[in-house]
Amino acid sequence: MKKLSALILALCLMLCGTALAESAINWEDITPALEAAGVTGDFYTFEEIAIAIFIPEGMVQAELPDESYIGYFTAEDGSAIALQYVNVDGMDLETFAGALESVGATEIELGTVNGLPCVSYEMPENQTVNIAFTTEAGYILEVICGPVSTDEDKLGASFVLASIQSIAE
Repeated sequence: MKKLSALILALCLMLCGTALAESAINWEDITPALEAAGVTGDFYTFEEIAIAIFIPEGMVQAELPDESYIGYFTAEDGSAIALQYVNVDGMDLETFAGALESVGATEIELGTVNGLPCVSYEMPENQTVNIAFTTEAGYILEVICGPVSTDEDKLGASFVLASIQSIAE
C-alpha cells in the first residue's frame, strides 16, 4: 500500500505541473498507474480539433456553458472536465504562461504531454488544475479539471490531463 501511495503522490506531482518542465509525459507510461489505481473510463474524440481525451467512468457529457466550450463533462459529485477553445490572437505558449500569473494561476510549468507542447497550471481560487495547448488556428485549447481539493481529486485530474493526445494523421 505504501508503494501505491508513493506512486500516486509522485504521479500527482508530476502531472499537476511540477515535473512537466523537466520531462515529457506519455500516456503509455501512465496506464500502469491508472490500472493500479483502479480508474476506468473511455477516450472521447474531438474530431474538429483532432484531440482525444480520457474521460473517467461516472462522468457524463453535459450541455456546453457557452460557445467557447467544445466539451463539458460532469459527475454526480460535482466534479467537471471542461474543454475550452479560447481566441488569444495567436499568442504562443510562453507568452500565455507569462500572462497566467496575473490572473491568479500558480504552479505554472511548460512541458510536453504525448508529444504536444503545453503549459500546466493551477487556479487555486477556482480549485482547478488546467493544461493549455496552442492550435494551428492561433487559439488555446484549455482543459480544466475541478474542483481539486484532495490528493484523490488531483490524481483523477492527472490521469485526464496526461491522456490528451493528437489524433491527426
